[in-house]
Amino acid sequence: MIGPGLISADSHIVEPPNCYVDYIEPKFRDVAPRVERGPNGQDIFAIKDIKRVIPMGFLAGAGMRPSERAKFAKTTKFSGIYPGAWDPVARNADMDRDGIAAEIIYASVGMILCTHPDAEYKNACMQAYNRWLEEFCGANPERLFGLAQTAVMSVDSAIEDFRRAKDMGMVGMMMPGNPVQGDYDDHEYDALWQCATDLDLPICFHILTAATGSFDDIFQPPRGHSLGGFLNIIRAVQDIVCLMTMQGVFERNPKLKLVCAEGDAGWMPHYMYRMDHAVTFNTDSGLIDGLSKLPSEYLKSNVSMTFQDDWTAFQTAHLMNHKRLIWASDFPHTDSTWPESAKLLRKHCTGLTAEQTEDILRNNTAELFNLPIEKASWEMHPIAAA
Repeated sequence: MIGPGLISADSHIVEPPNCYVDYIEPKFRDVAPRVERGPNGQDIFAIKDIKRVIPMGFLAGAGMRPSERAKFAKTTKFSGIYPGAWDPVARNADMDRDGIAAEIIYASVGMILCTHPDAEYKNACMQAYNRWLEEFCGANPERLFGLAQTAVMSVDSAIEDFRRAKDMGMVGMMMPGNPVQGDYDDHEYDALWQCATDLDLPICFHILTAATGSFDDIFQPPRGHSLGGFLNIIRAVQDIVCLMTMQGVFERNPKLKLVCAEGDAGWMPHYMYRMDHAVTFNTDSGLIDGLSKLPSEYLKSNVSMTFQDDWTAFQTAHLMNHKRLIWASDFPHTDSTWPESAKLLRKHCTGLTAEQTEDILRNNTAELFNLPIEKASWEMHPIAAA
């Protein structure tokens, strides 16, 4: 049972050097993602057919100032990153420092693999990661809960991936933004969504896992300042929400659970209004053919959103279904609130009731992913005392 404390709905690991090389099927071993030495002596992850290399320090910059993170990424070897980023036992100390009782675990290098152009290679890498993650979470099963990955090679192969993930003890599936065949609103995918519903595994779309071009261009802004690319990366998860809603996926699969990870949530009230306005302004009936209710109603029931320090989400919780808001720390990535999560949350939750606060910071995630939560006293919570 998970004891008192925060539950992070989106935390990460940094895949260790042996994650893919040792766990991938033999035919791909020579080209598996691997750690190499960079020009400054730092350790980098190199992936076949991806030009952009990934400094390991870039994946573990939580708690650092921007200037510190930049230096860390340019110079750090694997041995220099937080042990808790890859060691499930060492992770306990990092979680305790931030008041975290449990975490939902997403991949790091695996985000980039979601956009890989070689479907067979991507599939092999994701299967390797799942094998490694099963061991990682299995070594700390009361606090670490993994999301498997699937390349969605086809509907049938993805169904097998979901079933295998359930057998491995995973609590959800980390999805690529684009399947290999067709798109997620095609009726043939209803069999996959029915499988996800039957197994009660949420489908989770993280930022940076969908790209119209290559991952090498994903941070490039369409125009203007370079930070425009950073501001634009939540667009992909919004597009997936629109696709699944407007095209009737939730109508046909009313119990399907979808998670938008690290895309913030303060935009959701306006997005609900905008979708409803688009429908009512452009149809005489006020509804899209094939849908029985307005888009906002599906968003309130089927779409959950993770966020870290999005104060707007807390301030506008009353404008959406607060049960779909699931707070996250994003440890050990650079956007993480670690190790100051409790301090920030004391400020951000001031406008919420105690029930709303406990739901957003703990109960909603436990219910969504079926975690064995202990109904602890709120007074024991790290942020209960202002």
